[in-house]
Amino acid sequence: MTSTEPTVLYDLCAPGIAKITLNRPDARNAQDTELLYALNEAFDRAAGDDAVRVIILAANGPHFSSGHDLREHNGDVARIYASLREHRTVGTWSGFEQSGAEAPFAREMELYWGLCERWRNLPKPTIAQVHGKVIAAGLMLMWPCDLIVASDDAAFQDNTVLMGISGVEYFAHPWELGVRKAKEFLFTSDWMSAREAQAAGMVNRVVPRDQLEGETLALARKIALKSPFALKLTKEALNAAEDAQGRREAMRTAFALHHLLHSHWMRISGTPLDSQFIASSNVIAKDSPLRK
Repeated sequence: MTSTEPTVLYDLCAPGIAKITLNRPDARNAQDTELLYALNEAFDRAAGDDAVRVIILAANGPHFSSGHDLREHNGDVARIYASLREHRTVGTWSGFEQSGAEAPFAREMELYWGLCERWRNLPKPTIAQVHGKVIAAGLMLMWPCDLIVASDDAAFQDNTVLMGISGVEYFAHPWELGVRKAKEFLFTSDWMSAREAQAAGMVNRVVPRDQLEGETLALARKIALKSPFALKLTKEALNAAEDAQGRREAMRTAFALHHLLHSHWMRISGTPLDSQFIASSNVIAKDSPLRK
């Protein structure tokens, strides 16, 4: 793969079905700013195409997503915020001090919480086709989808507590896993297998890796036969039922606590994560400002 290739691919893979594919395999589909905005554009394209009835989200390479790209611009915060100017993310391009909380809060509210919520509420059924490792923010790409089909080699982890943070920004854990399993998942930072995820209700189907694409497409074809308006309103009714349980308000609180911990670590060590995690991690580049 060359740097000129798009980070997100779009294809009408069958009548009525759009397939969106994460395309940073060399980076294990880590999410930088460009990938997230490209993914949003692809979702908007599918949502606005009357010929599309179902949307599949898949990924190239050995893993679905390794989460946030901590190597984006080599961890240079100023360059990361500068790259947002073309997208005009609210509150991040002028009038802020790098040491303040406004810019990181605004950036993560839009990119990590806001976009995920937008994708969850798309007016068409979405299916995540998941394989390999799905780490931390990688969960935030599949959780907004209505259905999840996983290969039997898929494995899931939210290791943010290990980083000194209280879970990823899109805090859907209690609704995806149930409260007790969510606590175990977060407190331990342990891996969860595809079969365990299915038993907890987070994954709909688990299939052999070589059957993943076919099984997902077959499911999409079956759904695409239904009335688009009926599908839209059924999805809206189910999402409303979830929201009536307090999902949205609880996630806003979790997002605020997430940023409280970022501020906590910044005051203690000048980094947004637990400095012990940064010192022991090989994910963050050695010369990144996050290590200084």
